[in-house]
Amino acid sequence: MPLRVGTRASRLARAQAEKVCRLLEDLGEETEIVFISTAGDEKTGVPLHEIGGQGVFVRALDDALTAGTIDLAVHSMKDIPAVRPDGLVTSAILPRDSPADFLVTDKELSDIRSIGTSSTRRTAQFRRGFPHISLGPLRGNVDTRLAKLRNGDYDGIVLAEAGLERLSMTLDGHRMDPRIHVPSPNQGTIAVVTRMDPSITKIMEKLDDPVTRIDTMLERRVMEEIGGGCFTPLGVYCKDRYMITEVMSLEGDREFRLERLVSDLQDAEMFGQEVREKAGDLIREAFSRLGITHGQ
Repeated sequence: MPLRVGTRASRLARAQAEKVCRLLEDLGEETEIVFISTAGDEKTGVPLHEIGGQGVFVRALDDALTAGTIDLAVHSMKDIPAVRPDGLVTSAILPRDSPADFLVTDKELSDIRSIGTSSTRRTAQFRRGFPHISLGPLRGNVDTRLAKLRNGDYDGIVLAEAGLERLSMTLDGHRMDPRIHVPSPNQGTIAVVTRMDPSITKIMEKLDDPVTRIDTMLERRVMEEIGGGCFTPLGVYCKDRYMITEVMSLEGDREFRLERLVSDLQDAEMFGQEVREKAGDLIREAFSRLGITHGQ
């Protein structure tokens, strides 16, 4: 009986699921892709924080796993929220692709006047670095976003470079240095979630990359301690245990940044606690400005 691989139906999500299927088939496992629609796919006209935040791309797949409709779910790891349902586990984390943001444009940075993005983090970072640029909302899949660029809605749009790589798309633009434009936690990483079923998790372990798992799990521990999800302009990036984290105001005019080596999950927890304490005003301000109760 084939392993049922759950995924969203977008072209990028399909490419990620197909990559996992190829890896499993190389191990001799038969696979079948099952497409599942999520709230994030169905409501593309509003910012993520208005429809539930980070978990909107994940909950329907979690439900399908719990119900036994699928055997594994393939996600962009950055979409997986900190709080997870009982009985589910991230059983494989693939080697990380590029963590960087990519500004798709045919213009030089000095000539850009408008950028499309609905990410509070990306908005704050571009307001900080390029205060002359106006920023506007941009939701939808990669093709929808690129269509808005071609239609002239914006001079440039911001996408994850890893997504473009997975779609084998080569576009004009500018790679944003992840040490300066610090990415979302786990950006550039594909994760596989399953039930705690040894017959499946033992297979998934063969796909797991230990180096990527260490860095991404350290990032997640910092994210969990800080809180905020997609509501707060928050960047968390770890490479070879060197952690960079920044929290910004929505306008990008104030920030708190912390960076150093972290040794293990306990050290990452302490790192996150320090950021939460010293950037607490910025976090509370972002929630207040968006009309959200902190902790929602």
